Amino acid sequence: MAERFSLKDHLFNATTVGQLGAHFEEAGVFAAAPFVDEVMGQMAPLELKARINLIADVLANYLPDDFPAAAQAIVAALPPPLDPTLTDDDFGHFIYAPLGVYVENHGLEGHRDLGLDMLEQITQRFSMEYSIRTFLNRWQDATLERMQDWVHHDHYHVRRLVSEGTRPKLPWGQGISVTSAQTLPLLDQLHGDPTRFVTRSVANHLNDITKKDPAAVIARLDAWQQAGKQRETELNWMRKHALRGLIKAGDPAAMIHLGYRPDAPVHLSRCSIAPDTIARGGSAEVAMTLTVDQDAPLIIDYMIDFVKANGTTAPRTFKLKILDAKAGKPVSLRKMHVFKDNATTFTLYPGAHQLHAQINGRVVATVPFTLT
Repeated sequence: MAERFSLKDHLFNATTVGQLGAHFEEAGVFAAAPFVDEVMGQMAPLELKARINLIADVLANYLPDDFPAAAQAIVAALPPPLDPTLTDDDFGHFIYAPLGVYVENHGLEGHRDLGLDMLEQITQRFSMEYSIRTFLNRWQDATLERMQDWVHHDHYHVRRLVSEGTRPKLPWGQGISVTSAQTLPLLDQLHGDPTRFVTRSVANHLNDITKKDPAAVIARLDAWQQAGKQRETELNWMRKHALRGLIKAGDPAAMIHLGYRPDAPVHLSRCSIAPDTIARGGSAEVAMTLTVDQDAPLIIDYMIDFVKANGTTAPRTFKLKILDAKAGKPVSLRKMHVFKDNATTFTLYPGAHQLHAQINGRVVATVPFTLT
């Protein structure tokens, strides 16, 4: 049986900790071997975040007690910045995350400005989107003021930090009290960025905001279309990515913004799931056949009302097809849906379920089926 992949062991192990120690040894700060031995002697039972904290704590034993001197040592040990000529998928190495935690632990209170300087440097090696949130919570105004400078930074990793670090719902990130009224002006300046790494972050940030204020996001996207500061193809991608949560939920305003009429004249001649009794772990074919009276772009999804443990149901939406339908020309679609049992994130329960055909956000047909 294949050994299960362990992310924590992949990211934090003797090789990567040794790499971090070697940077400091090459800079003449401290010898790598004792540092590596101390970390590795405690790391094995720890989960990922705890490993980051451990490395930061051990690092404090080897750096000067004086934070400015320690900051100087860290800068001396940093590897070259990530390639500034790239535009995406250059995340850097997770082993530098403990440097940000060290800055949080030792620079937050007495060395705010130097701490922000350090995060600006370190994020060019690995994103400081988590550590910057500590500074936002302690020094909101000063950190936002610094971010106003960073939107014009030469290195796109620093520009991305402005958007990613202030996301309302950053996965695994601590909560922050910064509002969308404070961050949207920053995104106004970043949405025209030439790098996908930044524009994806901007779109993800907007998608977070749609959970509370969808109208504000759509209004901003309308304004950005008028501003003409981003290539049309890139802005179109950003609009779809930013509104993906609303599109999945069938939000009419989001549909209209993207050019999909909720009232498109669609006629569904077939909507089925076969077989209509399915064992957990099995699969079934979802099929639809439709026509339109007028040419129309369509987002065709299907929703399943899944039975929960308490007997109630909750919907989940799945993509079927995005297409430009031609008047009077039938469109037939099929997809095998696997009802995966024992998934780590979702549990299936037996009972009466329903499948809904959703076109441009509007439910146009419903069929029942049973999961056993």
